[in-house]
Amino acid sequence: MRCRIIGDGEPNATPFGRAQRTGVEHARRLQAVAATVRMGIDAPIVGAFGRTTLVEVEPVGVEYLVRTARVTDIDRLVALSDGALRDAAGKSPIAAADLLRQLVYLPQASIFVAEAQRVVVGGAVLALRPSVRAGGFIGAVDLLVVDPEYDIDRVTAALLEEVVRSASNKGCTIVEAASSDDPAETARWEALGFTPAGPRIQRSVAAAGSAARRNP
Repeated sequence: MRCRIIGDGEPNATPFGRAQRTGVEHARRLQAVAATVRMGIDAPIVGAFGRTTLVEVEPVGVEYLVRTARVTDIDRLVALSDGALRDAAGKSPIAAADLLRQLVYLPQASIFVAEAQRVVVGGAVLALRPSVRAGGFIGAVDLLVVDPEYDIDRVTAALLEEVVRSASNKGCTIVEAASSDDPAETARWEALGFTPAGPRIQRSVAAAGSAARRNP
């Protein structure tokens, strides 16, 4: 939240002999202020000497930081997947977590997480494979999850931007992912440049060092 001071109130008369009681009342006023700030409404801020200032509380957009995942992020990533890591053979989340921990250190894959105020709110896994047809490597978005409590569109866009950048740097010419039956999710990916390609969706990228990158 961001606070903007818009005016001062009148001082409150406080007898010197009631200092202890005043301290209790001051603490209660501060608790009330904290509650109103959490609710996003105008709040009276009580100063140390009994002066009251009216403050207008305005919402600020949440900033998302995308970074390479660490081993300590894996449990949170598995929790966010909400069963998406189970395959047809019924692989347990524990087995999936063990595999993801290995992928953190392997060059054939990249794992990214999105943070908001130091809380992991989403993640993506990029797996690489060589392809003669593609003329290089294909980067497959093997997993993309976002905490529904946050802005799904913005977190998805931030994660995929980093995924595409990483795929390009690793020599990929195509980034692909499984298509979805959810129209909203499909529209979200299409807005980021992905198009249907059979049972999957894909986006062409210029591999680092390629002629397309040198001569856009």
